[in-house]
Amino acid sequence: MAESEADKSAVIRGRFVSDTVFEVVGSESGFTLRPARLDPPVHKVFLEDEPERNEAPEGKRRFVARDRERVCGFVDTEYEHWNRRLIVADIEVAEPYQGRGIGRTLMSLAIDWARERGAGHVWLEVTNINAPAIRIYQRMGFVFCGLDTSLYSGTESDGETALYMSLFLGPSADR
Repeated sequence: MAESEADKSAVIRGRFVSDTVFEVVGSESGFTLRPARLDPPVHKVFLEDEPERNEAPEGKRRFVARDRERVCGFVDTEYEHWNRRLIVADIEVAEPYQGRGIGRTLMSLAIDWARERGAGHVWLEVTNINAPAIRIYQRMGFVFCGLDTSLYSGTESDGETALYMSLFLGPSADR
């Protein structure tokens, strides 16, 4: 018998049965969802979300760009072992340093680290009004993979749409 709330929740396994899948139909300008019947239905059981024993529990890394002692940019990343995804949580370049390739260099360091970790892709979120960043990400090979119209609700960015972009890194020799 489980005693603590953590012990009690540990015995619950995520599972469901579905007779429908919502197929994502992509196009150059977006996507639509199309319901399709499954026969037979799918029975899904989620695996435990724990890193392998040799995986460090801390998958976060920050890369920093400096001009002498002054920080002029950084990128924060987090590696998720379960789906081999490196998330770019934040990337910033100070205004006087923008347009000098610092952001691209920081992103390249993050991508290199993703490859070292065996990531299959790099993923990020960007607001739909940040066209300069979107264009840079597209030039680096990122493609749109989703959106969230409610992520910014109740914040200073209310009314904007979160766009998700992904860069496929290909098969990894580290698997």
